[in-house]
Amino acid sequence: MPLDKFVLILVLVVVAAGITVWVASMVLTALQMPVAWFAFIPVALVGYVVWRVIADRIGSREDDHYDHIEK
Repeated sequence: MPLDKFVLILVLVVVAAGITVWVASMVLTALQMPVAWFAFIPVALVGYVVWRVIADRIGSREDDHYDHIEK
């Protein structure tokens, strides 16, 4: 799967998770649950996407600008 599609899917998942957290927080306000527990999953997904992008940039031979410079 190309990285662009992977990031797009994860961004959509993060948005859907954010909407779900917002709706759940509206419902759970009456139960006095801490909202911080519901923010963990979207933050973890965003962190994973950032980690994947950085790992792909570091490990990609095709995207390495400095390999094509003549010495």
